[in-house]
Amino acid sequence: MNAQTEILLIITVVSVACSIPGVFLVLRRMSMTADAITHTVLLGIVAAFFFTKDLTSPLLVLGAAATGILTVWLSELLCRTRLFAEDASVGIIFPLLFSLAVILITLYGSHLHLDTDTVLLGEIAFAPFDRLILNGLDAGPAALWSTSCICLLNLLMAICLSKELKLSTFDPLLATFYGFRPHLLHYLLMTSVSLTVVVSFQAVGAILVIALMIGPAAVAYLFAKSVTKMIISAVLIAVGAAVSGTQAAFFLNTSIAGMVASVIGLVFMMTLIASPQVGIIAKIRYRRHLHVRYGEETLLFHVFTHQNTP
Repeated sequence: MNAQTEILLIITVVSVACSIPGVFLVLRRMSMTADAITHTVLLGIVAAFFFTKDLTSPLLVLGAAATGILTVWLSELLCRTRLFAEDASVGIIFPLLFSLAVILITLYGSHLHLDTDTVLLGEIAFAPFDRLILNGLDAGPAALWSTSCICLLNLLMAICLSKELKLSTFDPLLATFYGFRPHLLHYLLMTSVSLTVVVSFQAVGAILVIALMIGPAAVAYLFAKSVTKMIISAVLIAVGAAVSGTQAAFFLNTSIAGMVASVIGLVFMMTLIASPQVGIIAKIRYRRHLHVRYGEETLLFHVFTHQNTP
């Protein structure tokens, strides 16, 4: 395979892996949490590196995932005090942990190949150069294998825990009544989000991870009638935007991450305007229909009230 084909495969797998947990984040109104996790995991990577002294250690992934869960836990801890709203709690914890990571890198990691701009922006065009070598054989890009593993885990979670995740998302009390554990499912979902972020942003950067995780789910939310249809729609939208954005970036010789994120934003705006049920055009037409109907009913009421009178 050439480099362009490998890039397309990687971005496709990443889009599927990100869009699945993104659906539940949108339904739980936790989109801001995804943004926070994509930034605070940097602290876990830095802390794990100081412990292992190895940028290729798998403990970096575990440290980053633990930091993502810590971000959610601290935000919820502040929210439970009822002194702060949920978005304010995230807005306090997220800059704090991310700033600590930036300070540690600046003070003790300036000689490392670990840069905040690289983490945030990423460059998937370089992903094919990081190869996985097994017994002297080239098995392909390492990012393709790592993202495929997390994609498979997310698919299994969505299939095996579909009923539990749906019920705990819409009615946690009923889920508890049926013997489920909403808090356990919540942190399982946050673990999935953290692992997805950690594995994906090494190849594509945190900004594109956020776009692929929230954008397609938000588009599907505008027209899907069930969670299952929303997941399928989000996956198809994410894959379509990722492939078309990557091809456009090749043609225009521009940033792949920026182009894919722009395509997702464009699809969202078009759906918001032209959605047949909740779109802006549909709402304008419905209001006009109500205005005409109100006038007709008012006239009929007037005629009915004054019938058999001069």
